Amino acid sequence: MRLFALALALAAAAPACAQPAPLAEEPLLQVARLPDVWPKSFVVVHDINFNSILDGRLAVVDTASPNQPLKGLVRDSQMGGALFSRQRGEILTAETFYSRLTRGERTDAVTIWDMKTLQPKGEIVLPGGKRQQSVIYPHLFQFTNHQKWALLANFTPAQSVSVIDIDARKVINEIDLPGCSQIYPTGERGFSSLCADGSIFSVVLDAQGKAASSATIRNVQEIDHQAYFSTPAYIGGTAWFVSQRGLVQGFDLSGPVAKVVPGAFSLGTAPGADPEWRPSGYQVINADTAGRLYVLMTPHGKEGSHKDGGTAVWVVDPVRKARVAIIPLKGPTMGIGLTEEDVPHLVGAQVDGTINVYDTQSGAFVRSLGATVAFNPFLVYTVR
Repeated sequence: MRLFALALALAAAAPACAQPAPLAEEPLLQVARLPDVWPKSFVVVHDINFNSILDGRLAVVDTASPNQPLKGLVRDSQMGGALFSRQRGEILTAETFYSRLTRGERTDAVTIWDMKTLQPKGEIVLPGGKRQQSVIYPHLFQFTNHQKWALLANFTPAQSVSVIDIDARKVINEIDLPGCSQIYPTGERGFSSLCADGSIFSVVLDAQGKAASSATIRNVQEIDHQAYFSTPAYIGGTAWFVSQRGLVQGFDLSGPVAKVVPGAFSLGTAPGADPEWRPSGYQVINADTAGRLYVLMTPHGKEGSHKDGGTAVWVVDPVRKARVAIIPLKGPTMGIGLTEEDVPHLVGAQVDGTINVYDTQSGAFVRSLGATVAFNPFLVYTVR
């Protein structure tokens, strides 16, 4: 007790020590903006995020930046769909939510995001809990009518397509689509779908979003032997599909009804196959502005290998119907995209999450963006 009293007395007698000035307040909630016009080296990587599948995301990535490629994230919940529009300055996501996170009342919605701030600016709640939830494919959600409308695939398991007026923020119609799937915008205001009987079905929509006319072209694919991957590459108004055995077929979608482009051709083969080269992955074909096709290939092609991923990209001239180059990849890759640069770069999303960039002219590896932008990247979008 005496020691405690002595300590108090000494403290009282000691001269006051000068205290350092307090630190300045640190600004919080700083919000960065992306450029009004995204650089041509930007792509968007779609991450299905298998570790937490209800928390999918879209990663805005600068392929020219080796040190800080990730520029922003947009949430795309529960195996969502995505659309991008420079014209509208918007990103659209088609999402599903549950009131208890993984259970409870279901809500489907299209969320509209600003491309500069990556902040939500609107929402369209969809009736009926119908949105197709599946592994992400770009042709379950597409624009039509000069990007005034969006088309969204439904599966209950009855198949249909919702016609959504984006500016009015509402669903204006629903088109039944029995036995057919995927949405390929056709003409000014319509779409086509591939069907289980090997046909292609085209619908023309009127000003109210209702089916004004339709047409079916039969026997455009051999389902049992040359089934097409559902994601094509576009060159102008032509959609180029590749089959699981390497057959390339074009469809002219510039008019109201899909037309088969005459002269389907085979990709052929190359040395080093075990047992044979085949297309493989989730986004297996893409195209550049020069009209060349890029096809993701595996040398271990066999029945059931079409989703394994590829280790090389074959560059194909569809006019000459010939392979013009082979680009070896650093590892098994699930999806390939191309930048909008004057000399585009090839972007590969690997199985392990790594994003790699390649020179399309020489085929050389340029840089790795590492496995830092996405957990499970499946698709690489070029934003137009």
